[in-house]
Amino acid sequence: MAAPKLSDVLANVFAQEGCDTLFTLMGDANMYWTEAMQRQPGMNIIHARHEHCAVAMADAYARATGKVGVASTTCGPGFTQIMTGLAIAARANTPMVVFAGDSPIAAPYYIQQIDMAPLTQATGAHHISVKTMDRALDNVREAFHFAALERRPVVISIPMDLQKQAYPHMVDYIPSADYLPAPQRPQPDPLMVEKLVEMIAAAEKPIIIAGRGAKLSKAREAIEEMAEAMGALLTTSLQAKGLFTGNRFAMDISGAYASDFARERFAEADLVIGIGVGLGAYTTESGYLYPGAQTVQIDIGPRGLWQGLRTADLHIRADAKAAAEAVTAAIKRHNAGGKRFRSDDLAALIAADVPDRKEFSIAPGTVDPRKAIMELDAIVPKDWDVVIGGGHYLGFAMTYLKGRAAERYHVVSDFGAIGNGLPAAIGVAAARKDGKVLLIEGDGSLLMHIQELETARRHGVKFLMAIINDGGYGAEIHKFRAGNIDAGIVIHGRGDLAGVANGFGVRGQTVSALGQMGAMFETHQSGNSASLWDVHTDDTVVSRPYRRIHYGEA
Repeated sequence: MAAPKLSDVLANVFAQEGCDTLFTLMGDANMYWTEAMQRQPGMNIIHARHEHCAVAMADAYARATGKVGVASTTCGPGFTQIMTGLAIAARANTPMVVFAGDSPIAAPYYIQQIDMAPLTQATGAHHISVKTMDRALDNVREAFHFAALERRPVVISIPMDLQKQAYPHMVDYIPSADYLPAPQRPQPDPLMVEKLVEMIAAAEKPIIIAGRGAKLSKAREAIEEMAEAMGALLTTSLQAKGLFTGNRFAMDISGAYASDFARERFAEADLVIGIGVGLGAYTTESGYLYPGAQTVQIDIGPRGLWQGLRTADLHIRADAKAAAEAVTAAIKRHNAGGKRFRSDDLAALIAADVPDRKEFSIAPGTVDPRKAIMELDAIVPKDWDVVIGGGHYLGFAMTYLKGRAAERYHVVSDFGAIGNGLPAAIGVAAARKDGKVLLIEGDGSLLMHIQELETARRHGVKFLMAIINDGGYGAEIHKFRAGNIDAGIVIHGRGDLAGVANGFGVRGQTVSALGQMGAMFETHQSGNSASLWDVHTDDTVVSRPYRRIHYGEA
């Protein structure tokens, strides 16, 4: 019996690492490995139409499942396409492995040759180069180990001619999971806890901001108990939206997307405690959100300086849940609790809070994007995952979506890039396999990778897309207008996105008035394919965050 090729062996060990879904675009340097992956029992392979999208899908898949996402590209121009996707995944701390076929070692000249390592490392991802047959399987194990342990993307590059060679050894593979340290919850230093309790005892109006670290730690109940014990109000960072859904003292998102009411409460705060959150520029509005408050950061990796800011007066290195439990116990031990900020009247005001009360004149044939999001929110069940890209419409989506668990939100704006919502939604839908995925995306962002509609059709991926179509690049439109500059250069017209979707084999419909989506949702549910709603929105409606930041509206 002939010895298997390295590509076959590598496919087998990827499967042993727990990879059951691969997002790929084939070329010379990864096509044989991809074919070998196709032969692995139970393997689901999504063939993307663009390499960036393959990586974006794997990123979203990892966020939705908690597993290591796996993507693959060929070498040269196939690899250079994924720089943005790697940067996004690195900044989001996404565990991911990218199998990047590399140019042949033995070739005297190869037109697609490029040094992958410096490109990879510039994005914040880790690079492993397979150079010998003897180390190939060890390299794969190291890649998965690093991705899971460090929560970062890893590119493993493997020369195509090496892949084609016969594997000369017995395959006795031990997966990386066998080497991972057991999950642990770092406990806070008792002295730091005592200092924090002293600050709590002296405070009158404390607020807690919980972030992605709190969500990953599953710290909701512990933080809510801590907040109740100390009389604090609750908020989250953008990436932890929904963590305190249903709590009557939760004011939703902190910082740039905070409501005016929440902003007023932050202005009154005398103590702000960040738990599992970086306390960066957007979450704290560069420190101006709570000018009179002492600040504390609780995190497994606290930073004194972050995004050019002094993050806190006190830093506590600890897991979010473990720290919240320890602080609650200390509050009770020292009898340092109290109602403080909390009252029934304040809870009623929080319940009645509206993100934006300004009225706009809406052009015929278009809708107010805020009301469109509210209609979507009312129609789409709360157990659906919601994927949201980046752009001006993000301010509408993140302030008007309500009543969903934090795990149901997937915001792919970590690098400030647009064009990632569609592939991310395909990645989440591939993970869920139940069709309960809503994508909220902008028209300009969708058009960057609209070819992936064909990917969704070809693979039978069912999900719903609501495209907030203002006929241009909304962020630039409003920034130009705020500066009294003609915005015509960034207005491209609404076109017929529904018709384009139908052309790709995806059901497309246009929304030009409120009240249409209920019947459209029933139509979507009765089918077995993806649907795209081209929601024509009035481009004069400016989100509250943009009016504050760019128009100077207090």
